[in-house]
Amino acid sequence: MTPQAPTPTPAQIKRWRHYLADEIAEGAVYRELANKRTGEERAILLGLADAETRHEEHWRNLLGDHAAKAARPSLRRTVLRFLARHFGSVFVLALAQRAEGDSPYAADTDATRQMAADELVHEEVVRGLATRGRNRLSGNFRAAVFGANDGLVSNLALVMGIGATGVASSFVLFSGIAGLLAGALSMAAGEFVSVRSQRELLSASKPTQITLSAAPDLDLDANELVLVYKARGMSDEDAAHRAAERMGLYSCDCNPTLSLWPERDEEAQEIEHEEIGSAVGAASSSFCFFASGAVIPILPFIFGMSGTPAILLSALLVGIALLATGGVVGLLSGASPTKRGLRQLAIGLSAAGITYALGLLFGGTVA
Repeated sequence: MTPQAPTPTPAQIKRWRHYLADEIAEGAVYRELANKRTGEERAILLGLADAETRHEEHWRNLLGDHAAKAARPSLRRTVLRFLARHFGSVFVLALAQRAEGDSPYAADTDATRQMAADELVHEEVVRGLATRGRNRLSGNFRAAVFGANDGLVSNLALVMGIGATGVASSFVLFSGIAGLLAGALSMAAGEFVSVRSQRELLSASKPTQITLSAAPDLDLDANELVLVYKARGMSDEDAAHRAAERMGLYSCDCNPTLSLWPERDEEAQEIEHEEIGSAVGAASSSFCFFASGAVIPILPFIFGMSGTPAILLSALLVGIALLATGGVVGLLSGASPTKRGLRQLAIGLSAAGITYALGLLFGGTVA
């Protein structure tokens, strides 16, 4: 006779229902994301969804008849599902990565060891998918985020420093607008030069195909092509293989994995260029986002406020924006958005506080 399972306690039932609801929501998140992907990424996301279904069945079996009463998933899973359904971006994967990393199964004896191990592996799978998205965003998005932060901090510091001297609010507003334009143009020019230079360096480092045209006329006994590939860092054996390939000697007994055709070189180059971003795109992002950040500190002055109330409101608005941009950076990096947001806030307000103190000092001296 099979022993009857012990009756679960109300606390267990409540916890299991919560787990079940979260597993259902997580599976839905991965299916929503899979609907917006193709190929390998779609297959990976559907595989994750199937794993969540197995976990779901575990809690259904433990709950038995108690599973009929549905529970609400956690707020994080609810938000994740909404974002996955309507956006499906790297931000959702970054949030999903953190959700998988915070799984309580390792410390809960009602969950199997396999389930706890699954969640750890899921975190690494989602991390890999999120990394692909981060690489695609790393060029222009980097310029956008840091451009906005620079605009927020530098113009707030400028406005607070000048405002503390006691000058007219119109002068503070003019200084803020000048700081916005000067900073945005400087950021755009710097990003354009930086990205263009980096792309030019990559292009200059890309091997040319001149060896293809020169190969037929080379001396087989004193093959200069071997020197070319040795200069690129290959070993003697590997360089000999590539040289033989270029000269049409494909029957050489060498490493076949070194048969790198021109289109593969071009594909690798294209991936590097994609991760860097375009010079025009980086410059445009820097200008627009610096300007969007720099306009926030002068909003109170644009709407006619002046004096200390305008400065305090300016600091408050910038503080909220710094928390938001810091949180976004935290999400993309897989770190805590709260910690990153508070760090951005502390750095920004510290810089503004220093210039405000200097403004008070020099304002009092001038007076």
